[in-house]
Amino acid sequence: MLYFAAKRLIDILGSFFGLVMLFPVFVVLAILVRLSSSGAILHRRRVLSLQKYEGGTPHSFDAFKFRTMVTNADDFLKEHPELMAEFQKDFKLRDDPRVTKIGHKLRRASLDELPQLFNVLSGQMTLVGPRMISPPELEMYGEFATKLLSVKPGLTGLWQVSGRQNVSYTERVKLDMYYIDHRSIGMDIQILLKTVISVLKRQGAY
Repeated sequence: MLYFAAKRLIDILGSFFGLVMLFPVFVVLAILVRLSSSGAILHRRRVLSLQKYEGGTPHSFDAFKFRTMVTNADDFLKEHPELMAEFQKDFKLRDDPRVTKIGHKLRRASLDELPQLFNVLSGQMTLVGPRMISPPELEMYGEFATKLLSVKPGLTGLWQVSGRQNVSYTERVKLDMYYIDHRSIGMDIQILLKTVISVLKRQGAY
């Protein structure tokens, strides 16, 4: 119980002060996204949330991100079967043609995920946890699906600081399970520090 209380306190303080201190950055990024292409500034990604029971329909919520793709991204994918096949393999595209110019820069620096601080503050997410996934991805976790949904998804996590660009989906699952089995405040702080270093070195997603 002490761990969960301390973790939530860190989430509240970290997300609140992060939002206050980064407000000027939010304003600049919002302007850049709006000028780069037409469409909304923020993208709402529907992801699965912590489950308080086994079975039934999983709960979900909208995780906020600065929009990094063109507005018709889903339609574009449907119109290109070869890209859809690649995406369905690992739920990512190495050279995604849907990503805007500013989107590439935001992803490279992991700045597109900053709005998720609102999700952390509201209690939907945690600063450190397993990677958030969309409903179709749950089957990739197989027998570990229930364990994954027993904790909140994280803004950052073990996967993000373990070479995310070159980690297969199978390895991502293993990293998420390792975190859940060994999580502690000490591990969370270590991951947060590594995340800051990765961001400063521009080791974000492609």
